[in-house]
Amino acid sequence: MIGVSLVSIPQVIGRCPVCDNELNVTRLHCAACDTKIEGRFRLSRFQRLTSEQLTFLEVFVKNRGIIKDVEAELGISYPTVRARLDDVLRGLGFPTGGDDDPRPSPRLMQAQAREERRRILEHLREKRITADEAARQLASQPER
Repeated sequence: MIGVSLVSIPQVIGRCPVCDNELNVTRLHCAACDTKIEGRFRLSRFQRLTSEQLTFLEVFVKNRGIIKDVEAELGISYPTVRARLDDVLRGLGFPTGGDDDPRPSPRLMQAQAREERRRILEHLREKRITADEAARQLASQPER
């Protein structure tokens, strides 16, 4: 039996580093019995993602899609979480709400404003910012 350490095997990339087209797998190998299978195999949608997108997706899934928890773990704002999630969706080949219309909908803008206000107030409650800083941040929020 051949033993191979998974630590020593680099992760497969899914996009060509030269032209950015999708790569195809042409050979599979079993490290245990040395079986080799040759042909053309398609990689999953997840191999299309960059390492940054995969890292974000892991955090998102680990936090069960709870944006507040993703914000806290990554130290980013609600709009940044949404932008990164849209980037992952595009990388997976799925449409995003903003693909057809680059302007966010009024409903989304209102939700983003509410979420940002909530985040500011939560930071104040946790004493991560002062009352003056919270007031300044709330005052700088666009009217929606």
